[in-house]
Amino acid sequence: MTTTRVDAEVIRRLPKAVLHDHLDGGLRPATLVELAAEVGHTLPTTDPDELAAWYYEAANSGDLVRYIATFEHTLAVMQTREGLLRTAEEYVLDLAEDGVVYAEVRYAPELNVNGGLTLPEVVETVQEGLAAGMAKAAAAGTPVRVGTLLCGMRMFDRVREAADLAVAFRDAGVVGFDIAGAEDGFPPADHLAAFEHLRRENVPFTIHAGEAHGLPSIHQALQVCGAQRIGHGVRITEDIVDLAGGKLGRLAGWVRDRRIALEMCPTSNLQTGAATSIAEHPITALKDLGFRVTLNTDNRLVSGTTMTREMSLLVEEADWTVEDLRTVTVNAVKSAFIPFDERNALIEDVVLPGYASAL
Repeated sequence: MTTTRVDAEVIRRLPKAVLHDHLDGGLRPATLVELAAEVGHTLPTTDPDELAAWYYEAANSGDLVRYIATFEHTLAVMQTREGLLRTAEEYVLDLAEDGVVYAEVRYAPELNVNGGLTLPEVVETVQEGLAAGMAKAAAAGTPVRVGTLLCGMRMFDRVREAADLAVAFRDAGVVGFDIAGAEDGFPPADHLAAFEHLRRENVPFTIHAGEAHGLPSIHQALQVCGAQRIGHGVRITEDIVDLAGGKLGRLAGWVRDRRIALEMCPTSNLQTGAATSIAEHPITALKDLGFRVTLNTDNRLVSGTTMTREMSLLVEEADWTVEDLRTVTVNAVKSAFIPFDERNALIEDVVLPGYASAL
């Protein structure tokens, strides 16, 4: 593999995989404006460019609570069948345009029932929109496989209901489960019954941990709840005495040695204060130490980012090579919540040839 500088056009063409991306954080600004007008919701501005800038400014406040509060506006337009169909379809088309070949989209159905839809109707509608987007992307010659992760909101009391939905729809496009929302003060073990239910039903799950809260959150997610992946996990570095020398504590060693994927989101982490810069973001050191790190967008509208942008930032500011980008892409597909043979086919038939042709 080359170690020469990777230009923007090469990065744009590379096949990409994203495991950590929220549906309600990835709307097109123009779509948000149009849908808000239809439902009578007031936005900070009705100019799409100004709205995108407003989101980016709020996201860069360094305040996770303010970051999460921006979802008030996207959720307001995702309460009807029409709104959910359109946002889900466009979500997929935007991924395809960005070169993404595999994605897992996550959202919390309980946040989409204010317009009268039931929880199952929300899931059915989103799946219909995602399927329409995948069909259009395939017809355009840019196929992308999208699986769904259903989320429970960790600070509310409907997590078990969301877990039941994941079980019910696991043969209809739902590939796994997550808990989302404010991490600090709402430990994953509060929802142990839901995770035990998922394990009994053989439904894989990831857990947001190690972002706003540190090692205890990661430990609970893995050792108490049984998560197969960790959402963010950036604070696993607190269990590494010497990041450069690789002196790992017991929890960090467990994560690395058992190939537990870390769903890392560099731009988002900078915005919420979980990291200080792209150049010093732990994803690079953890990659070099052999952790199974993956690269993700988290919320494309809110963070003003894409997978191409995330890759470009790491190339420009952390000296990543094509080989590094290939590594995190393969890591993501290896850790996807789809069957082994499908993961292997994606790697062998799509990802590796795509990187080979870019060199």
